[in-house]
Amino acid sequence: MTPEYPTSLGTSTADEIRLLGQDLTADLMGEVGFGELAFWLVAMRRPTPSETRLFEAVLVALADHGFTPTAIAARLTYLSAPDSLQGALAAGLLGGGSRFLGVTEDCGGYLHDVVVAADGDLPTDDAGYDALALEAVRRTKEAGGFVPGLGHPVHKEQDPRTPVLMRIAEEEGLLGPHLRLFAAVGRVHPEVLGRTLPLNGAGVCGAALADLGLPVEMLRGFALLARAAGLLGQIAEERRRPIGMDAYLSIDRNAVYVDPAPTEES
Repeated sequence: MTPEYPTSLGTSTADEIRLLGQDLTADLMGEVGFGELAFWLVAMRRPTPSETRLFEAVLVALADHGFTPTAIAARLTYLSAPDSLQGALAAGLLGGGSRFLGVTEDCGGYLHDVVVAADGDLPTDDAGYDALALEAVRRTKEAGGFVPGLGHPVHKEQDPRTPVLMRIAEEEGLLGPHLRLFAAVGRVHPEVLGRTLPLNGAGVCGAALADLGLPVEMLRGFALLARAAGLLGQIAEERRRPIGMDAYLSIDRNAVYVDPAPTEES
């Protein structure tokens, strides 16, 4: 028996390429935007124009934030191996974790767990979401954890991306339970933590993606998809206006030897 390998994505014959059940050249090329296609590939449904607008706003919000560790890693890898553009891109993407980019998935997953635990009995007003958020934040603090999406190393008062994404979601009728819960976390957390922290943009991106119905286990992938574009821009700028060598030499020429700290055995 000839083995079969089922797929709902792309297949090819000698004279045709099909993707998502569509003719790639006749139905998709020039008709579907890349962000719309990325959503479709994961969700297995074509997003509405409203969903596409919010989804692409998330991608734009996450694309590039300057000289972050991911960008520096990409630039220095390109400095070391200019013949390996793919290596430089990969180096930057591999740095997407719990401190940078990973917050998108962490926050979306955190909110999703609270929403699922409500077992369909979700609040209908802000007061109800405030109560739900207050309980979640208290439980997280008592467990010694941190609420993902709270705080930002640069934007101490407000992350400028957060209100814009909230507004777009509301304009498009997509302000769902994850975004509403995240907004409530922003309102109630000072009561538990004793200080006020901003809702960061990566967190609101996770909430928006979860409200779009995308798998919370894959939200980091969308952050990486967005950052791939930013990293390509960083590498292009490194070619035009290189800073990688200066960064390397600054660290190397200012390295200071220190004796290793004694271990308990010594």
